[in-house]
Amino acid sequence: MKKYKTLLFDLDDTLFDFQATEDMALQKLFNAYQLELTPQIKADYKKINDQLWKAYEEDQMDRDEVVNTRFSRLFELYGVQVNGIELQNSYMSYLSEGHHLIPGAVELIQSLHTQYDLYVVTNGSSFSQFKRLEDSGLAPYFLNVFVSEDTGYQKPMKEFFDHVFSQIENFKHDHALIIGDSLSADITGGWRAGIDTCWVNLQRKENNTKVIPTYEITRLDELHTILG
Repeated sequence: MKKYKTLLFDLDDTLFDFQATEDMALQKLFNAYQLELTPQIKADYKKINDQLWKAYEEDQMDRDEVVNTRFSRLFELYGVQVNGIELQNSYMSYLSEGHHLIPGAVELIQSLHTQYDLYVVTNGSSFSQFKRLEDSGLAPYFLNVFVSEDTGYQKPMKEFFDHVFSQIENFKHDHALIIGDSLSADITGGWRAGIDTCWVNLQRKENNTKVIPTYEITRLDELHTILG
């Protein structure tokens, strides 16, 4: 069994139940603007949002374009013009209030932090991610938090990981493991950076890509088996 020392955790859909937080934030946003959030609108938003973040991960657009246009693009589908930046700012305020956790996340991190060096590696908004970490009670267990907005790079870019590694004292590639739900961001990023990867596949999705993780788990507590 390989001995790891440095564990790099993604946040959304790995430790945080982002779907629950997103649903809450969207509902509050639509309520504030006295709009009806229908299942179809929610599905359209998710499709647009996923497409934009995929373009961001592939370095086809910057983060500001992703977040500042997603709501204007959504409402364009319905022939309505809105201030995308204004809606984005309101949405992020509501999003930062949510810290819904994946079952077992707290117990996992609490059990690992005395044996391993734990770090967060996440794409997204720095303010939102730090606030949610603090509010969830998980923040004290991590030695550092690396957010794409602060580093100037994002997963899966090698530059993001190069920055992370440079900030970790005595970092060794062979003793590092990234744990995350995204094949395109976390697993691809870890592979490019030359470290082992653990795919958190809580939804038991099929892997129809050429990206092969070192490990795959369908429950967070299965990580203990990998770590030994």
